[in-house]
Amino acid sequence: MAQTKKIVLYIVVVFVLYTIITSPSKAADLVQVGFEGISSAAQGVGEFMTELVN
Repeated sequence: MAQTKKIVLYIVVVFVLYTIITSPSKAADLVQVGFEGISSAAQGVGEFMTELVN
């Protein structure tokens, strides 16, 4: 099982590096979308907590 996780992690790292090298602007767009998603999720949790307190 641990060997499988190492292989999958290696494949993901190679894919990410390949994407960054071949199309850096697209990779930057994907990172921006990811950070916007995380920000939206955090904002939603914050609003939920605020409503619980009120």
